[in-house]
Amino acid sequence: MAFSSNSATGMPMADINVTPLVDVMLVLLIIFMVTAPILSYPIDIDLPQRAPPQVNPLPPPEPVKLRIDAAGQIFWNDSPVPMSALRTMMETEVERDPKNQPTLEIDTNDEADYGILAKVLATARNADMQKIGFVKK
Repeated sequence: MAFSSNSATGMPMADINVTPLVDVMLVLLIIFMVTAPILSYPIDIDLPQRAPPQVNPLPPPEPVKLRIDAAGQIFWNDSPVPMSALRTMMETEVERDPKNQPTLEIDTNDEADYGILAKVLATARNADMQKIGFVKK
């Protein structure tokens, strides 16, 4: 590699010759510009479609109030109900209008047995009740 010298001072010139560097960078830029469109490919995306507006939505039915007292007795809208009849009553409510079910509002006493509440929730799930809520005291 040869160094050029400054003729006035006789010292070698210490500047970097950037011309080859610029040439290499321009060649790389052209290569990337040519190959970039080849690397792109379309991606299929299933976008959600606009749902048609509902026509006159039905008002929700009156909620079913289910209360469990400290003794473990179950009350369906303030009427005592045995555990064995609870599923048929829930299925009857669901069959009236499966798309517009009433909300099952469960109110439990603090002293109530958790096992009874678990049985009530399992019965509601088996009866396909979709809206279940708990009453806050």
